[in-house]
Amino acid sequence: MNFHINNTNRKSEGEWINYLNIGLMLISLVAAYILPFELFLFSYAVLGPLHYLTEISWLDKKNYFIRSKDDMILLLLLVFLLTVAKFDNTSLPNKFFASIVFSGFVYALILLFIQSKTTKLLLAAAAFIISLVFNFNAFHSYSFLIFAVWTPTLVHVFLFTGTFILFGALKSRSLSGLISLVIFIACAATFFLFMPNNFGLPITNYGRQSYTLFGYVNTSIYNLFGFGTLKKTDIDFYTAPKAVAVMRFIAFAYTYHYLNWFSKTSVIKWNEVSKKRMTAIIVLWAIAVLLYAISYRTGFYALFLLSMLHVFLEFPLNHYTFIGIGKEVKTILSGKKE
Repeated sequence: MNFHINNTNRKSEGEWINYLNIGLMLISLVAAYILPFELFLFSYAVLGPLHYLTEISWLDKKNYFIRSKDDMILLLLLVFLLTVAKFDNTSLPNKFFASIVFSGFVYALILLFIQSKTTKLLLAAAAFIISLVFNFNAFHSYSFLIFAVWTPTLVHVFLFTGTFILFGALKSRSLSGLISLVIFIACAATFFLFMPNNFGLPITNYGRQSYTLFGYVNTSIYNLFGFGTLKKTDIDFYTAPKAVAVMRFIAFAYTYHYLNWFSKTSVIKWNEVSKKRMTAIIVLWAIAVLLYAISYRTGFYALFLLSMLHVFLEFPLNHYTFIGIGKEVKTILSGKKE
């Protein structure tokens, strides 16, 4: 009887969180229409660092969804190489940026199935070699865009967020969860279906200066959608309806990604840590926000390693989620009951 009541309470709580997230999606949608550039900059500088710190802490509690934490050493090394690449465009790691991300992504999948450390490392090395053979690091190529540009950014905040929503809905057999996924996709599509001219607040000079750090994500998506060629130095980058639509999508994806994480406190319980750890998280978050307030560029580079680290450490969970979706779909199609 108590088990039934607990299950009912959990399901009711899950339904409430789904509806809360629908509200957060709509809030993010409206805010992205009104001030897309500033919304992104605020979310990235204020919500972002707190998300990195709390998610890494939670992943550590979950053993990173792998057998041994020792396997994280290679991912840490890869993140260090990417940080070197970001700080020095002439460095050797910078020439293999896409290959490093690809290798980390494949290695995280390997960790879920292979136990032998030697085999894991050999397969990771094979992934790196494959990326070289197929020239993943060719600038502007789709392989370069997918792994060097989109995987650490939009794939992480939009695609993976969508898969988490889908997995949760399938696992709990929740109609409201599926509805929230539909609304999530609809919100993203709205920005490209409704592209008003001169709508919302114009970008500030501070926004223009700060957003130069991120412009390539916008131009690559703009070109991908067939809108033409756009450079971040163009005047149209901040004003053209299609360019602003891309920015609204990015701002929505990042803002909701963070809000979605913070809304799941009672479900995944990332906040259940020792007072010492929570104090450290809050102090580090305050320092991060202060660095962004002093100089957005300083904050960006100071937090780059932490930002990329949380992306890489989440890779095993991303693979686990895709596998989980496959299993849930198979179970539903086979007609089996939970």
